[in-house]
Amino acid sequence: MSPDPLPLCSPVQGTVVAIEVVKGQAVSPGQVLLLVESMKMEVPVEAPQSASVRHLAVAVGEVVAQGQLLVELGPPGAAPPAAGRPATSAAAAPVRDDLQRLRARRALLADSARPEAMARRRAAGLRSARANLAELLDEGSFVEYGAFAVAAQRRRRAEDELQRATPADGLIAGIGSVNGDLFAGPRSQVAVMAYDYTVLAGTQGVWNHRKSDRLLELAARHRLPVVLFAEGGGGRPGDVDWPGVAGLDCTTFARFAALSGQVPRIGIVAGRCFAGNAALLGCCDVIVAVRGASIGMGGPAMIEGGGLGRVEPDEVGPLRVLAPNGVVDLVVDDEAQAVLQTRRCLSLFQGALPAGARPGGDLEALRRAVLPNRNALYDPRAIIATLADQGTVLELRREFGIGVITALARLDGRPVAIAASQPRHLGGALDAPACDKLARFMQLADAFGLPLLTLVDTPGFMVGPASEATAMVRHAARLFVNAAALRVPVVSIVLRRGYGLGAMALTAGHFHAPLATAAWPTAEFGAMGLEGAVKLGFRKELEACAEGPARQALFDRLLAEAVARGEALNMASHLEIDDVIDPAQTRDWLCRVLRRVDGQALPARRGIVDTW
Repeated sequence: MSPDPLPLCSPVQGTVVAIEVVKGQAVSPGQVLLLVESMKMEVPVEAPQSASVRHLAVAVGEVVAQGQLLVELGPPGAAPPAAGRPATSAAAAPVRDDLQRLRARRALLADSARPEAMARRRAAGLRSARANLAELLDEGSFVEYGAFAVAAQRRRRAEDELQRATPADGLIAGIGSVNGDLFAGPRSQVAVMAYDYTVLAGTQGVWNHRKSDRLLELAARHRLPVVLFAEGGGGRPGDVDWPGVAGLDCTTFARFAALSGQVPRIGIVAGRCFAGNAALLGCCDVIVAVRGASIGMGGPAMIEGGGLGRVEPDEVGPLRVLAPNGVVDLVVDDEAQAVLQTRRCLSLFQGALPAGARPGGDLEALRRAVLPNRNALYDPRAIIATLADQGTVLELRREFGIGVITALARLDGRPVAIAASQPRHLGGALDAPACDKLARFMQLADAFGLPLLTLVDTPGFMVGPASEATAMVRHAARLFVNAAALRVPVVSIVLRRGYGLGAMALTAGHFHAPLATAAWPTAEFGAMGLEGAVKLGFRKELEACAEGPARQALFDRLLAEAVARGEALNMASHLEIDDVIDPAQTRDWLCRVLRRVDGQALPARRGIVDTW
């Protein structure tokens, strides 16, 4: 450094409020020498380099002009620190009072701050909300919103008590990443909301509704998927710090519902989920429930208050009822499995992975999957697992609408939606629950751009008085109305029976609606079931033949002719289907068909009026 003095002047007009050095003191680069207050802000004047204090030109309390000399620095010397100002490191410096208060306040948010509540949670076989979020989100990615909220009960409880007993007002909310090792940048970002059952039974309060609204607005603005841990008891009557009466102007439910079809929403529930918490859960695209959960639009208190008797909490909406009736998509054994399945499900909405994945099974075995015997049963789930990328199949609503299997999976890296007839139920006929299940699955695939693959083996729609009593006409029509509005490509393969309106409904409305429609050699086709078609179409000929072996022989001959006429190769020769393929080549054929539309933008969605 030059022996010439280095003048430091005031960067602003103001008042000197502190001088941190004395004449002769050695200073280091960045060390604060003085503080000048200007417009209620303290502006530090720092040493630009190693030096010693040669001259102090001002005193505390002095008003200075911008550019006025404050201090002169000289060459660095060996002068010891001034008396009363021992050299201290940053690590040894005392913590400021405001930081101490912040740290103490933040510590109350940790599970360790409430050991008794955590012990009760563990005794119930459940985990804390923060533990679930820590397992769901990539390490170090979580940015929490509204953590310092407490229950709106300051008029009836002390602030200290609220901070200790109602951290985050019972809702942990924020944004983090999931599957960041697979999907870079924005594709991994997820908004999360976790009701904390250890805080006022996970109820929905004034401030956690406000927090929900903030997060849901961000999810809508930035197109973030939402994961909701929904356990909780609904609205909280004990909040008093607000000017309203009933709170029916709360916007949380409408905001969450407005995300339908815009971003994927996955709900997770363990334990009890009633009233408002259940209303949010029911809005989700996929619901994952842990065995033992109970879900209902009203809890025991509401049920009893409505004069409907006393009901135990676990009997309000047990999974033995809500899985078969379609409320729940996935049933798992514990919260760890719920988080794992949620991560898997999210990945299927996050986009494609590199091609080259292995199939889930031996493709040659597909040649034996459907036997030549027209009436032999087979397992369509095994076919799906073999065609899809290894370990990627995620079946939804397994216990509901069991005439159709619906699953998300990957096919050579690309996420797809797969729907397959289940011949083990009603011979593959579509009943009302199966129609509802498939119609909603079409909507899910279309909303999030997943190509729809259908594996068809059906005698048609279920008919008869018992079926019509379920409003079958309306439920069946759902498939045609929803298929007509599909934007995503559909690819269909008829495995065995492709009969009548049911087969058309499973191929997006008709056999030429899909991007491609193919059949396995075992497939057969007809306007209705072939046995029925022969009996109905040739009734006069059959009745004219004497009852007994002769009539049976005539029926067998006519049926054989119908089977030959409806075989796959003949169907393809009349161009009603596009191809007949070797079952072992099915995966390759599907990939080649879909490759033509990979990356294509979808047209704008058009509205429909659903028939049910």
